[in-house]
Amino acid sequence: MKIQQAVKKENSLWEFVGSNEDLQNPLVLVFGNRFLLENENIYEEIRSIYPNGEIVFGSTSGEILGDSVMDNTLCLTAIEFQKSSFVVKKANIKTYNGNVELLGTELLKKLPEENLRHIFVVSEGSTINGSTLIMGLEKFLSKKVTISGGLCGDDSRFEKTIASYNNNPKEGEIIVIGLYGESLEVSCANYGGWTAFGPERIVTKSENNVLFELDEKPALDLYKQYLGDKVKDLPEAALLYPLSVKVKDQEETIVRTILNINEKENSMTLAGDIPEGSIVQLMMSTVDDIVEGAYTAAEYAMRDRKAKPELALLVSCVGRKLVMDQRSEEEVEEVIEVIGNQAKVSGFYSYGEMAPFAGQNKCRLHNQTMTLTLISE
Repeated sequence: MKIQQAVKKENSLWEFVGSNEDLQNPLVLVFGNRFLLENENIYEEIRSIYPNGEIVFGSTSGEILGDSVMDNTLCLTAIEFQKSSFVVKKANIKTYNGNVELLGTELLKKLPEENLRHIFVVSEGSTINGSTLIMGLEKFLSKKVTISGGLCGDDSRFEKTIASYNNNPKEGEIIVIGLYGESLEVSCANYGGWTAFGPERIVTKSENNVLFELDEKPALDLYKQYLGDKVKDLPEAALLYPLSVKVKDQEETIVRTILNINEKENSMTLAGDIPEGSIVQLMMSTVDDIVEGAYTAAEYAMRDRKAKPELALLVSCVGRKLVMDQRSEEEVEEVIEVIGNQAKVSGFYSYGEMAPFAGQNKCRLHNQTMTLTLISE
């Protein structure tokens, strides 16, 4: 596996990190600030660097490259697979009239089945229900194939996210990257580091990823009581206090970030489903807890691996970044300490992370976690 990386700041040229030798038919991942990705020349600019590349764009709430966390940049990682291969497919939610599950199912059908080992997802993040997307992707998927990835971000603005494949980035795009090959080894893991507090409450009214009532009371009103003077900073303030969700008949607790609020309906829109009958609690964290969570995620991802990872794709939550502020790089440094310096590290801060729980194959949508996808040939 040959990997090139580069970073570009606003009004600057691309700065390559390490080698910039010619690559044959590389997968090119470009994660970056939404405003920089809206440049009408961005696709042609990357195409001029990699004429034979398959180029995937995704907007972020912060970029990860090596051991650095950056803002307002474009970060590029180009990968030439030598023993394995990849296939990229895309779809737009508008084409499916908002039917996210059908979109996921149809996207999966576009990926050849033979030797498919893993699917990495770069998805629209501001309007899509990530849980339903996963449901569609897994509907007819072999249990041997794993899924990971993330929902694109837009810093803490929550205005819109953009993504694309071999085109200028736009709204509503979902891209899947199928990885193929018998020698390919992919391992995934996630972990948070958040602690639940306050009373447990029952979800008494919800619809997919929209929460209306807790304990038969308006959910938004209850939530505001806890925020106090931070109410004026909603929805951004909600990233500091996500919800712990215990779903009936499921052992693992999931975390849900609040993406938006509706004052008129007194409701909150979350990044993924929140079924009626679930038990929820508020959560909070410290920088040290988040950093320790990243270390744990890396340990889970490295468990039982046969080969050292050559590429590490990190997707972490924008809420973690807001808590850590200037110390965001510490969680990336903890990951590198565990996985080793031989792996090239790329990734982004997101509105939702996709990965199985450790030791499982079924993908879940997470919030407020550090998610790793470790790849080697």
